[in-house]
Amino acid sequence: MVLSVISAGLEAAGRVMELSSPLALAGIPIFFITTYYSDFILVPSKARHSVIKALSERGFELSENQSNFVNSSSSYAAYGRKNSASSSAGSPPPGTPPPSDAQELQTRTFDLMQKRNVTPYVDDGLQLVQCSGREISQLADVYGHRLSVGRQTHHPPERRNSWIENVDTKLYTSIISALVSRPRFLSLTLAQDDPPSLLLDRKLLPLFGDSIVGDTDSNFVPIFLDLVNLPSEVTGIVCGVAGRLVEDMHLTETFELSYLSTARAGAVILTEEQSTRALAILAPLLKTEDD
Repeated sequence: MVLSVISAGLEAAGRVMELSSPLALAGIPIFFITTYYSDFILVPSKARHSVIKALSERGFELSENQSNFVNSSSSYAAYGRKNSASSSAGSPPPGTPPPSDAQELQTRTFDLMQKRNVTPYVDDGLQLVQCSGREISQLADVYGHRLSVGRQTHHPPERRNSWIENVDTKLYTSIISALVSRPRFLSLTLAQDDPPSLLLDRKLLPLFGDSIVGDTDSNFVPIFLDLVNLPSEVTGIVCGVAGRLVEDMHLTETFELSYLSTARAGAVILTEEQSTRALAILAPLLKTEDD
């Protein structure tokens, strides 16, 4: 099951933690994907009832058509979509009580990552740009830029045709050209209600020309976490890492913190300046005896 979260009403810095913590405390494993417009949370289909309960306890109300969650205290919604997700519900091992709060969950998360030799690192010289496919209709007022303030103050646009009917077709050939070049980093997210969202190596920008829109002047740096030694049903990674950084870095609502889950790794995405501070916080916490 996929939850598409329009994050208006949430502070940019704490958004990842706020969205992931209810599910982590409920023992539900997730994949978290930040895009140009939305945040996507992938959860096991078999955990549907646990997901509904966990989100409801945090103020979400399930809509009448059973297809989306709406938070009664702020203006953001999580839209449920069917997906062939993992069947694991992520329950803790027998005899291990669930964490009582976010602080205990965070402690367990870092202990586990340290035991499994998860070491944070950056790819030297890699700078990312987050952007979107340009639409033929040029709806600049809706899709022209992505800022933290925009996420918090603008409501999602009314439902319209799928992106494939509106996006500039030059984007397709640009993506193929980028893949042929064997890029260091390229993330593409396709969703029915949003134009294509890209997070890519800055060096790929010339291949896309005017087929994309967004703030291409800002640089983001990913901090990678190699999670290959962790089971897929592990919980608390997204919430624990994001929570620790927001807490220790004293991030304010003006700072953007994103997270990208993949099958074998996680990436915390921050501005260049913030990524340096974040790496200095994470490295000592995950230092192994061999280091």
